[in-house]
Amino acid sequence: HLFNFLLVVCLFVVILCLFVIVLNHIVCMFVCCSAAMRLIHGDIVPNSKRNAVPCTARGCKWPKVGDHVRIPVIISSLERNFINRVLFSFHKSTCIRFRWKKPSHKDFINFFPGSGCWSYLGRVGGEQKISLQKNGCLYTDTVQHEVLHALGFHHEHVRSDRDQHVRIHFENIQEGKESNFQKVQTNNLNTPYDFESVMHYSKFAFSKNGQPTIVAKGNPNLSFGQATTMSANDIARVNKLYQCSE
Repeated sequence: HLFNFLLVVCLFVVILCLFVIVLNHIVCMFVCCSAAMRLIHGDIVPNSKRNAVPCTARGCKWPKVGDHVRIPVIISSLERNFINRVLFSFHKSTCIRFRWKKPSHKDFINFFPGSGCWSYLGRVGGEQKISLQKNGCLYTDTVQHEVLHALGFHHEHVRSDRDQHVRIHFENIQEGKESNFQKVQTNNLNTPYDFESVMHYSKFAFSKNGQPTIVAKGNPNLSFGQATTMSANDIARVNKLYQCSE
């Protein structure tokens, strides 16, 4: 009788554990899908804590200690090696250093295989997710793009001085996607507008009719938004914002 009782208890514990795992997965999917459904500017999760304050305002940057900005990370993905290699590209050209999260770290980035490619803008506090869907987001430029969002950088085509460099053709933009082209009050750090930036949308982004949505004023035939890695300006901006030593 004791053996049967213990067997029943063990089965109950196993079933309870499986229930908790499934429940956590469902909750995670609900939260992540909800975040993805309310993205702004295409791939940015709005931060209710910051309201409309520009990201370059106080509190947005990750803290710098000594010569480096050390950002704890978790990589909840089978593609950990690839993502880790992309993160190392920041180590080689900036003072940003990603390191594995420890229990004592309160603010950290969690890279996970969610629905689509998205990130928060700047440091938001606590666990901060970056979604990198397995099919479609695991490219060097895409990972760098989402990480640059988390470091505090917006899309190139919405920067405050964009009207001097590009013309937005709203008549060609898909209905409901116009907000992705809304100009933002950005800190451009005295760097030039960069068509080679990994943060730049393509010429036909969100087009409803195959016609350009963004056209370079200086050269209407110019193609852009196809960068495969960070440009010199992308790197320079990180180093300027975080005051990295040369």
